[in-house]
Amino acid sequence: MNFIDKVSVRVVAGDGGDGATSFRREKFVDHGGPDGGDGGNGGSVVFEASRNENTLAVFRYQKELKAKDGQTGMKRRKHGRSAEDLVVNVPVGTVISDGNGTILADLASDGQRAVVAKGGSGGFGNAHFVSSTRQAPKFAEKGEQGDDLEVMLELKMIADVGLVGLPNAGKSTLLGHISNARPEIADYPFTTITPNLGVVDIDKHTSLLFADIPGLIEGAAAGKGLGHEFLRHIERTKVLVHLIDIYSEDLVAAYKTIQKELQSYKVDLSDRPQLVVLNKVEGLDQEMIDDRLFSLRKAIPKGTSLFAISAQAGQGIKELLFAVKKTVEQQRQVETEAAETEGVPVLTLANDDLAWQVTKEKGYFLVTGKRIEKFAARTDFSNEQAVRRLRDIMQKMGVMHELSRQGIEAGQQVRVGKYEQFDY
Repeated sequence: MNFIDKVSVRVVAGDGGDGATSFRREKFVDHGGPDGGDGGNGGSVVFEASRNENTLAVFRYQKELKAKDGQTGMKRRKHGRSAEDLVVNVPVGTVISDGNGTILADLASDGQRAVVAKGGSGGFGNAHFVSSTRQAPKFAEKGEQGDDLEVMLELKMIADVGLVGLPNAGKSTLLGHISNARPEIADYPFTTITPNLGVVDIDKHTSLLFADIPGLIEGAAAGKGLGHEFLRHIERTKVLVHLIDIYSEDLVAAYKTIQKELQSYKVDLSDRPQLVVLNKVEGLDQEMIDDRLFSLRKAIPKGTSLFAISAQAGQGIKELLFAVKKTVEQQRQVETEAAETEGVPVLTLANDDLAWQVTKEKGYFLVTGKRIEKFAARTDFSNEQAVRRLRDIMQKMGVMHELSRQGIEAGQQVRVGKYEQFDY
């Protein structure tokens, strides 16, 4: 299966079922009371992170995810059946955003769920509207429409360690040597065209997940080469291992090229803890290796660990892995302390559901507002009693008073949101 890490899909929640308009018809009962049941709720579209998934390839062909509608209400106060939610499995690390780029869900752990498209509520049957002033309501509510939106699914791998470097620095060779991963390896640039993951056993008690990111080149953050498509996969890594080919003509330039791309990405990745590694030292004498290490050390920040290894021959890898383990543990501690200092964020809900606005349009008055539009969506405008109920709600909310204040006259049209117009 091809590795797909970014795809757009349409998610459609189920509509709520309509409420029923019904009256009892029983033997010896001439005029039975209203007994229309409520409609069932539509199914929601729920995304769930699963460690058994590793690609978004299935969504390349399945471009629409639709939950089922709720069933309509029935007589004898029988409610329509609510539809089951549509649960969609995606890889751990999937970020879901809407068309504006707003993040709707960040599924960072196995089993984590998020409702991305909410199913519509079922409409009330006429039995629900019986009151002292309304003994025989001859109307019921329509079911609400479910959410319908285009979303972007973006996979950002969750690895402890990210391997970065220019093409042919030896990242795939190193990952293949230290883990069970089997990335494609060849003696030409851009061998790796998809990220590779490998579990590395450091010791009996510690295993870390490594991600081999396709080779970066100068300008990658701006869209050149292959690596810019995969920089997102190191956003979550705790530590970066920066590999440099010891045979590079200019080691300092090779180092600075990658640092510049990490810094230029939309999230500055250059401040991530790093270990810098000169690779392919097999066959070189120690004096030559020391000279190359000395020339590079002057360019890297003070305190940054510098290693010389041979991923091919396994030389110096053990020492590198123990240093990686120590750095990852330190970074985890830093993140834990930062989370404790920040505390749990307090979320407040904006109390704007009841807000509404009246504007005078050409030929009609437009009423907008989340709550009032919700009532309009459930109104059967072909039923006089149902429209009268909507009027009553607008009266209680103060909308009718505002229409009067703006000079509306009898017979002029009122429209709530995108729904049908009715006479004032």
